[in-house]
Amino acid sequence: MEVVMHLYRCAVVPLTLVMGLAGAWAGTPAEQLTALSAQAGRSPNPVAGQQFFNAKHGREWSCASCHGALPTAEAKHASTGKAIAPLAPVFNPERFTDAAKSEKWFRRNCNDVLARECTAAEKADVLAWLISLKR
Repeated sequence: MEVVMHLYRCAVVPLTLVMGLAGAWAGTPAEQLTALSAQAGRSPNPVAGQQFFNAKHGREWSCASCHGALPTAEAKHASTGKAIAPLAPVFNPERFTDAAKSEKWFRRNCNDVLARECTAAEKADVLAWLISLKR
């Protein structure tokens, strides 16, 4: 019984924590920005977000390589040519409405661009800039 409880704690408790963190990211871009800002411990900086988005960080690609320098229109992936819907929420209302999906793509794309995960501050800055883009 002791072994079973240990296995339960090792498997379920971390899963519960991860699901709780995903739940901390709410379902609108503004709510996700609020959560990221709280994680970062500071207000987001949209200007820094735009600079971060368009800069190469020692790797071949920047975020803009696939999403376009102004991510308000459909773009194409740099190596596959696959179509990518607009990233700015006002141009694509589905963006940043699913917390798990947002985190998945931040993790994947940050690894491609930075060779590491983005910090909460970097995510908040980029999201603040994307939210600031208007029609």
